[in-house]
Amino acid sequence: MTQHPLPSEPKTVTLISPRGFCAGVDRAIKIVEQALIRYGKPVYVRHEIVHNRRVVETLEAQGAIFVDELDVVPADRPVVFSAHGVAKTVYAEAEERALTYLDATCPLVSKVHIEAQRHAAEGRHIFLIGHAGHPEVIGTLGQIERAQITLVEDEEDARTVMPPAKQKLAYVTQTTLSVDDTAAIIDILKTRFPDIAAPHKEDICYATTNRQQAVKAVANTVDVMLVIGAENSSNSQRLVEVAQRAGCPEAQLIADAHELHWEMLDGARHIGITAGASAPESVTQEIVAALQQRYSLHLVNYEDAVENVTFNLPRELRD
Repeated sequence: MTQHPLPSEPKTVTLISPRGFCAGVDRAIKIVEQALIRYGKPVYVRHEIVHNRRVVETLEAQGAIFVDELDVVPADRPVVFSAHGVAKTVYAEAEERALTYLDATCPLVSKVHIEAQRHAAEGRHIFLIGHAGHPEVIGTLGQIERAQITLVEDEEDARTVMPPAKQKLAYVTQTTLSVDDTAAIIDILKTRFPDIAAPHKEDICYATTNRQQAVKAVANTVDVMLVIGAENSSNSQRLVEVAQRAGCPEAQLIADAHELHWEMLDGARHIGITAGASAPESVTQEIVAALQQRYSLHLVNYEDAVENVTFNLPRELRD
């Protein structure tokens, strides 16, 4: 990197916590790493284990092979299902081919699957609040008969969706949504359908909620908010939106230090940094190091919550 003279007045950089890996992401990565130890190379992974290229490339270097579908997985090699969850048809295909498979679905996503199955068994039609095409949404839609579940993406959908006549209703949500947006959608559904059944516990995961709350608290105190994460990471995209709505003049999603917008940063006196739930802490530290090469920094830590959630590995990988 080209060296630049350090300004006499340091820039303030606030490192926001919680940030980075959540318990579900940490578990999913460990499942692939432990599978490589247990079964040797290669271990196949259906889709990105989590939405982060750095994570995927690190696991590829260790011997993981990422594929789109099961038909390319050799019968004698294990396959891992991603943290986002999969439809029941994927499990059925693996069973039919007698594949050894390990399920890295986040337990909080599995909770949503179980809720959807329970509501369907009780004869309810289900509204799934989420984003079309996201792997988690595809997996949840695939837990029950398609006619029993309707995707609701936004407030307009909530105002116009028409469920089957005379059928009891319930709703579930994608775990990585905007807390505020989802609350608005739920309010509309509850107004239209007062008897709609809600989850026993909110479906949006603790990590998504915590990261959004922390960003909200800092957003209007900084000139620029850097959100570290992938373009296809829902929870990272939501952090950008939350920062903007909370009063941050500029909020940028970046994958790593190569995507830093120096012209924008040159004019900022106070920079906030957070990271989506699938972004490694090493990337945060690389970005801080890149900023330190160009600017004199005053580093501040802001901690909004302490996370101590952990999830067990599958039985197959426990010693």
